[in-house]
Amino acid sequence: MTVDQISTLSLLAVVVVLFIWGRWRVDAVAMLALMASVFVGVVAPEDAFKGFGHPAVITVAAVLALSSALARSGVVDLIAAWIERFASTRLTQMAALSTLGGAMSGFMNNVGALALLMPVALSMAKRTGYSASLILMPLSFATILGGLVTLIGTPPNVLIAQYHQRITGHGFELFDFAWTGVPMAVVGILFLTLVGWRLLPSSSKGGAAGDAPFDIDSYLTELVVPKEAKVVGRTIDEIAEEMETPPQFDGIVRGRNRVIRRLHIAKLEVGDVLLVHGDTEAIEELVSKGFKMVAAKDLKTEDGESPIDTDALAIVEAVVAPRSWLEGRTPALVTLRARYGINLLAIARSGAPIRSRLRDARFQAGDVLLLQGPRDQINDTVRALGCLPLAYRNLSLEPRRALVPILLFAAAIVATVTNVIPAAVALTAAVVALVFLRGLTMREVYEAIDWQVIVLLAAMIPVGGALETTGAANVLAGAIAAVAWSADPHLILGVVLILTMTLSDIMNNAATAVVMAPVSVGLAEAIGVNPDPMLMAVAVGASSAFLTPIGHQNNLLVMGPGGYRFGDYWRMGLPLEIILVAMGVWLIPWVWPFT
Repeated sequence: MTVDQISTLSLLAVVVVLFIWGRWRVDAVAMLALMASVFVGVVAPEDAFKGFGHPAVITVAAVLALSSALARSGVVDLIAAWIERFASTRLTQMAALSTLGGAMSGFMNNVGALALLMPVALSMAKRTGYSASLILMPLSFATILGGLVTLIGTPPNVLIAQYHQRITGHGFELFDFAWTGVPMAVVGILFLTLVGWRLLPSSSKGGAAGDAPFDIDSYLTELVVPKEAKVVGRTIDEIAEEMETPPQFDGIVRGRNRVIRRLHIAKLEVGDVLLVHGDTEAIEELVSKGFKMVAAKDLKTEDGESPIDTDALAIVEAVVAPRSWLEGRTPALVTLRARYGINLLAIARSGAPIRSRLRDARFQAGDVLLLQGPRDQINDTVRALGCLPLAYRNLSLEPRRALVPILLFAAAIVATVTNVIPAAVALTAAVVALVFLRGLTMREVYEAIDWQVIVLLAAMIPVGGALETTGAANVLAGAIAAVAWSADPHLILGVVLILTMTLSDIMNNAATAVVMAPVSVGLAEAIGVNPDPMLMAVAVGASSAFLTPIGHQNNLLVMGPGGYRFGDYWRMGLPLEIILVAMGVWLIPWVWPFT
């Protein structure tokens, strides 16, 4: 191997390890890889930032903006309301929601599709009386499967199409992915609806959550002992004996920082703050006994007057979305009440207990927050925080606001399919038209674009190019071909598919596509077959992250509301990936022959 090949492969190995480690943001790791590639000489300085103008990057940004416009149009709310009205059983609800989620994800950002449908799923679960954990993971997987169907369904498809354009002179068209994506998505959704949910562990298949809209292990909250409360002078043990299902009592904070742990003998005093882990019903029962939620009080002005009536306050539950600006910050640092006029009542986290004070707990993606604030502002505030509400709101539909983004999006699709203009230009033109027709503001466009994904793509594209220009991709491909030199091409395609799936389960799917695309083409050249089926295998594999919550944003998004553990995902995800591999090994070569 040459020095450049050794440098490129060594750098790639470090990047993969950093992606898997997860301690640093993926966009920061990508930029680090790009700068390192320039310094070691495998990426020319003048080519370092060409990724920011790459058609794949522009296409992804435009799709994210158009997805936001479609979400705001209210059309999805009408469809969801219709489903909720006529789908009366768990099976019909799961089938309808999964199908709708898959169909939406083919044409809009799959995270946005899940965000729109998750409140509907929670509402249905509450109304029908079954655990929300039965439907949230299947819905997440269905929205991921929907991305397999079109070029714009997921960033890996865009990247593969652009890479194919560069090496062959012609790219994959908008619906070329549908020949393999539709059968896989249909079979996958059928599996999720009929079988998959039954594979979830019994701990996630509990009964209905009662008045709570979803199942979670527990909230961390703080309760204060007010003056003249009946609980003054009593011990925690005495109070717990009176409760049917008492919560977990973690301690009593007395004074500034003194924490009392010997709860069986400590008698409560006025001003004590009780640290509690419990579900909403247990917390409500404690409030009925005289405790008061620390943050559950009227919002006060500087002179001590309440600017709003308590009847104007609302309590909502929201989940911290991946890459929300809240991640890594504490409630004390964010100062929600001072900045936004809302109170943080409690935090729920699935799979990891919160041991610190509520004010010192660092927010994580997937955390479920119980928030209190002005009824007419709280939904906008939740969005400003980078969170997603977990209560379904039936929005009023304004015909003009709904039709404009739909017509513009349809026009962009037609222009792309008929090859009038490239997808990047057509979709960007639709965004510009929306802005001038007041369907979106420029601020909403910038808010809709996931800049972490954009930076990741722009930085990794030159790094992936170095794999090809230095010949490092051919070295990797040659090593794989040497091991399986006499194997059937179908078996080698299966290896590519499994390897790509594995990487996608532990690192970003776009980065996986960037890394595996040149390797798969090199492998195709080494065994003397058409590269098209190998690239399609990479596209399918990179968009099939079902084994872990970190493999895809959607999986992480449902972890808290569904009450899932890290190890729950493989129970349903592993058989789903086996099905997709079995289908892909014969379906992909049938559509895209080896010769």
